[in-house]
Amino acid sequence: ASRDIMEITDSRSVCIVGNGNKDQVLDAALAENEYDLPLSDIGVKREICRLPVRRFNGRTRAFLRIQDGCNNFCSYCIVPHTRGRSRSLALPDVLEQAAIFSEEGYRELVITGINVGKYGQDLDEDETIYTLLARLCREFPVMRFRLSSIEPTEVNDSLLELMIGAPNFMPHLHIPLQSGDDTILRRMNRHYPVATFARAVRQSHAALPHVAIGCDILSGFPGEDNTAHENTLQLLADLPVTYLHVFPFSRRPGTPAASMQDQVPKHIKAERVRQLRDLGHEKKLEFYRRHVGTTRQVLAERHNKETGRLKGFSENYIPVQFQGPARLAGQVVAIRIDRLEIDEPYGTLQNE
Repeated sequence: ASRDIMEITDSRSVCIVGNGNKDQVLDAALAENEYDLPLSDIGVKREICRLPVRRFNGRTRAFLRIQDGCNNFCSYCIVPHTRGRSRSLALPDVLEQAAIFSEEGYRELVITGINVGKYGQDLDEDETIYTLLARLCREFPVMRFRLSSIEPTEVNDSLLELMIGAPNFMPHLHIPLQSGDDTILRRMNRHYPVATFARAVRQSHAALPHVAIGCDILSGFPGEDNTAHENTLQLLADLPVTYLHVFPFSRRPGTPAASMQDQVPKHIKAERVRQLRDLGHEKKLEFYRRHVGTTRQVLAERHNKETGRLKGFSENYIPVQFQGPARLAGQVVAIRIDRLEIDEPYGTLQNE
């Protein structure tokens, strides 16, 4: 709606709701007469749309969006134009929503946003993502907290010290990379060189050897030649990353990358994506194998009546299956990882 407003408004059978007015959707839907919502310029909006939530049906973890929008303007991304500039949820609202999830019995809360590392920069309070995480961990000690993602430039001593010192801040980082080649990163308008990403990964692993580190890769970006692709493969092979989310580049209308020269042919992109996903699979299995014989704290998520097994994620994001009663769903339990079967970790419940 934010991009194609003129085309959509030709139809009077629809009500246009901008990203900044989503909290008014119900009022518009229930209105007996035509309901006109102000379609404000998302680029100048300074408040985050607050939609309080009590439950995520069928889920044992909850998601708390503390930030929206982005100021980075990566050359392949339309988000700053459709979601606006970076905006933070006020601290009292964050704490109120976390308290609601705690009252509802959730044992894990994922902190989400478009660019969560920018939390607090637009608020009057002297608040950052690091002080917010520390406060959440302190005020809700029985709840586990996990970051959805964090930029390479925002992995620092404050974050790692918190991860080491707060037992309920999970040792799991998702750090977007996009490309392991500096020339491609510049064309993407990413605001860091490869060395910054590599340093973030190595420092995280040195501080917490059992930490899970995932990353995003955008393969086949315009101008990516064989050397750039090989640079990405080699970088990821050398670093202690745990898993990869690999996507082929696709043109987004309205972005600079859509009109760039040197677009990579589809069949070449497909082959590069395959190679990266194969590498990601091997890295993930290597991480799983390294934890066989260790005991992890697993949030049991669901019970399979046919097998009698539960499945859940460890603090460092290993999916483990184990035998146990259905009543354990939603609880954090100690599981010894015993083996891999067809690349899936299996374990044994310890001291129920």
